[in-house]
Amino acid sequence: MTSCKEAIKDIEVDGKIAAEMEEVRLCPIAMMKPLITKMDASLSTLKKCKQLRLSSNSIQKIEGLAGMDNLQILSLGRNAIKKIEGLNEICDTLEQLWLSYNQIASFSGIEKLVNLTVLYASNNRIDKWSEVERLQSLPKLRDLNLVNNPIYLKQEADGSLWRIEIIKRLDKLKVLDGSLIEDEEREQAKSES
Repeated sequence: MTSCKEAIKDIEVDGKIAAEMEEVRLCPIAMMKPLITKMDASLSTLKKCKQLRLSSNSIQKIEGLAGMDNLQILSLGRNAIKKIEGLNEICDTLEQLWLSYNQIASFSGIEKLVNLTVLYASNNRIDKWSEVERLQSLPKLRDLNLVNNPIYLKQEADGSLWRIEIIKRLDKLKVLDGSLIEDEEREQAKSES
């Protein structure tokens, strides 16, 4: 197991100072180190960090982000996160949240992220339309990826038009599951509403 503090120390080679870096990647596996299991208070030393990458670790809980006043992009894909929490300290600055390949079944807690424009949450456990509808509280959300969640797989199996159903609920999106939303799709969603 690697702590965030140890991982930060590992990137401070060749005179680099983590507190001065705008992009910080704490993915110990790439450095042949044990995985990070816990986000801790040492992250608060990353004062200038705009993009924090903690993907491909073994993190179960989002925490330790107090003091990261410049954070715009948080990448937590491929972890063991079950719920969206611990984001209050960065809710005014966070623009992109990458949570694909986790164990998230609910978007409860995401409504505080009023500046969120990008949400990648594919390959999680979202299985209800009510969870997708929680995203209506995000006024700036424009890019969403929900592929391979149970709700997506069910829609695909039923032969339903997944993209149209999402556009009906989230009409301000510009990109869905990696593809631009076409005018024809918007028109179809409007006519079916």
